[in-house]
Amino acid sequence: MPDEQNTLQKIHTAAIAEFRENGFQKASLRNIVKSAGVTTGAFYGYYDSKEQLFCAIAAPVDLFMEEYKKVQNSFVQLSPEEQTRNLGVVSSNWMLNMTDYLYDNKTAFQLVLTCSEGTRYATFLDELVRIEVNATHAFYKILRSQGINVPEIDPDLEHMLVSGMFASYFELIIHELPRDKAKNYVHQMYRFQSAGWSELMGIPHVEGETVFDNK
Repeated sequence: MPDEQNTLQKIHTAAIAEFRENGFQKASLRNIVKSAGVTTGAFYGYYDSKEQLFCAIAAPVDLFMEEYKKVQNSFVQLSPEEQTRNLGVVSSNWMLNMTDYLYDNKTAFQLVLTCSEGTRYATFLDELVRIEVNATHAFYKILRSQGINVPEIDPDLEHMLVSGMFASYFELIIHELPRDKAKNYVHQMYRFQSAGWSELMGIPHVEGETVFDNK
């Protein structure tokens, strides 16, 4: 078992270097096995393909997506009044609470965000944006049901703002920002996003703790 784990670690280390240098599509399986010091036959004892190898390394990102969907569903379960009080906060607080997970699995996220074209992970960021935009649209309906006249927001602007939120968050690990400062960065990004969305939606902005803090 120790020898198997050592071989697998060598394959992963070689693959990470190859994916980072060339991206998934141009990465060479031959280079990976050569750098790992194993035979192609030995490689196929662990994985059926280059993509399966990539997915194994990127697997921590799947949990991130699953948990993100859960927190969005939790927000929907709040009363309309609670949803209004927590404008733009749920996703941001969840990101804050997931920051350690992001850093603990930094390599997986870096590969998915910068090297995954040609794999199922290539749409990871787009999927996050789609979920957030859909949740925002549902929130508009909640506000209007409470008699708040939310102005129509240009879909392109909306998409850019949501994309910018996630891009800012993942900058933490793409550019290797200091871990000890990361949560403060996320908090400041939340304040910026929350105030901006409040302005666009025409509702008062109140900073403070939410029902999702520290969870």
